[in-house]
Amino acid sequence: MVRAGGGLDAHGTPQRFVFFHVSNLRLAEAFKIKTKTIRPSLTMAQWTHMSQMLPHLTNETINNLYPPTAFPIEVRHFLAQWIEGQRWDDFALENVEQKNQAQALLDQTISMLQSIAQQTTNVVDKMKLMQFSKNMNIFQAQPLQFGVMVRDILNQERGLLDTSAQPQFQPFPNIESSFPNMQDLDCLVLKVLEVQNIRQKMHQMQEELNWERQNYESLQGRTHEETGGRYFCVFVHDRRSICVCWCNMFGCRLSLKAWRWGQHKATIGLPFDDNLNTLQTWCEQLLGVNGKLRQELVLLGEPMPELQERLGKLLQVLIQSSLLVDKQPPQVIKTQSKFSTTVRYLLGEKVAPGKPVLLKAQIINEIQARNLGGVPSDNVGELINNTAILEHNTSSKSTCATFRNMSIKKIKRADRKGSESVTEEKFALLFSTEITITGCDTPYRIQMISLPVVVIVHGSQDNNALATIIWDCAFSEPDRVPFLVPERVPWRMMYSTLNSKFTSEVMTEHNLDQYNQHFLAQKIFDKPDFSDDFSNILVSWAQFNKEVLPGRPFTFWQWFEGVMELTKKHLKEYWSEGLIFGFIGKQHLHLILKDRPNGTFLLRFSDSEIGGITIAYVSASENGGQKIQNIQPFTKRDLEIRCLGDRIRDISHITYLYPDFPKHDLLNNLSIVCMCLSSRTDDDMDLEQILQTFST
Repeated sequence: MVRAGGGLDAHGTPQRFVFFHVSNLRLAEAFKIKTKTIRPSLTMAQWTHMSQMLPHLTNETINNLYPPTAFPIEVRHFLAQWIEGQRWDDFALENVEQKNQAQALLDQTISMLQSIAQQTTNVVDKMKLMQFSKNMNIFQAQPLQFGVMVRDILNQERGLLDTSAQPQFQPFPNIESSFPNMQDLDCLVLKVLEVQNIRQKMHQMQEELNWERQNYESLQGRTHEETGGRYFCVFVHDRRSICVCWCNMFGCRLSLKAWRWGQHKATIGLPFDDNLNTLQTWCEQLLGVNGKLRQELVLLGEPMPELQERLGKLLQVLIQSSLLVDKQPPQVIKTQSKFSTTVRYLLGEKVAPGKPVLLKAQIINEIQARNLGGVPSDNVGELINNTAILEHNTSSKSTCATFRNMSIKKIKRADRKGSESVTEEKFALLFSTEITITGCDTPYRIQMISLPVVVIVHGSQDNNALATIIWDCAFSEPDRVPFLVPERVPWRMMYSTLNSKFTSEVMTEHNLDQYNQHFLAQKIFDKPDFSDDFSNILVSWAQFNKEVLPGRPFTFWQWFEGVMELTKKHLKEYWSEGLIFGFIGKQHLHLILKDRPNGTFLLRFSDSEIGGITIAYVSASENGGQKIQNIQPFTKRDLEIRCLGDRIRDISHITYLYPDFPKHDLLNNLSIVCMCLSSRTDDDMDLEQILQTFST
């Protein structure tokens, strides 16, 4: 339960507080509610930021940070402004001269909690706050422990805020923590049953009371009436509490957003569980709880317009949010080409029988996506086969509409700005219908948009369109304005995206390593001699896929995507077994091969053409020394004719894969490769030593 109450701050100023009844430690959700104060000049900067972080912390972390028996989170919240106005950093247990200062702060804390308790009229809140102040007395014998404890709490808060501080980009939500807590829901269902049971008992008591009134007009009748009154008070209080609890616990919209966010990130290869059964069960149960609570409010007889309105709005949110794009359309769509998509309604079993529910799809542009209030009037494209009936599958218990042969016949593009190309323009599919839920009097208009799509007219545009989608999926922020993305991102975010996309496309567990990362950074920033850390250097969209690489006719993404496609189709086994060194610059290459015997070779991706792999090897020079040579890169066409392993066997003057593994042994049995690579001797220079040498 959430309720406003009054109190005084350290300056004697009236202040509004928010009191919480959080039965299941869902404190992070509770503290999304912000306090208001009459003195706006006084701020609670640290607590304001901390309260925004709480939803992303586990209950265990919160309880460790704010010990429930010593300094509960409610105390931190109620006294946030005053706490941050005091000096705690100087406290130390060995500084006994600070004992009086710590004692004064402890006394003030207890006094303020007692003052707030006296201001509130709710008995439960009063008792809770008084208990907090009573618990503080454990520090009376050692007030310095109190000062040090508050100091440590504030320092830990700063540490958490520092580690998560990325002012330009919001962290990805913790999807798992956003999903519903089924124990909370079960508890709520039991509470509703308890309320129904109380109402039935009240009805039975009222009947008994009416009977007795016919026979008695004495004290006994009044006693029963008082008893019934007490039950009525308990009933009203419980019903109010449950209604408010249901409203505050209602995290369905958050959970559905988290699922959609995970689906969005799956485009760049992040793991995603697309199972919607748990969310469907949760939505169905919440719908049932909502209906029972609305029924109880009607049977109560006492007007509760505020709760009725809130339950009505939450019902609308639940019904409208339960429409999801289960199987997204391709995010790069060529006109005149067939594609499919599936929309699922999580409350399908609750749809009123009778008239079939027909979903309609239409394509919308970025401006229309930002102004979704109804059906867009301006048609920016023509879709073929853009309707589907919502059908219930009894075996899977899912209700879906599948658009099997949809096609974009034509598209109307917006005016382009500057050097913007058609492959940078984003659209989306809007799915909409009108639906009636059993037990609801009026139909609801529901709609949902797909992930962003890029529409192309020729296959040659596919690569650049995919770059637009990758940038959007990787760097968009939660709850953004459609379809805004930052123009620049730190290299560490870019590299993480490249790695997840590479491993998911190739379907391998062998990640790009730190040396691959360093070379990729050198390439995109055109800094081949830079040996420092690139992590926080910003890389722009233009560097990613608008500007061609120096001396090359292609962009960074076009080159990287070519390597990824080649590895996926022809080199997966070689890469997964660690045979391919991969992304390496020529300076680094010469450094690690310069002292190796003739015939030593390694496999690297070509940096001079798209989708090529080359063999660099050590050979004798004309003057009796050594030189590093590179064989003409093998492309997709070459490897379709003859595989890489056979080509390596054919070249007689390459004998040992770096550092010293006989090529025939490795190629004859790739499973031996992993064992060999994991058993390098101490005489071999490991990769960390190589990079350190290269950096110097």
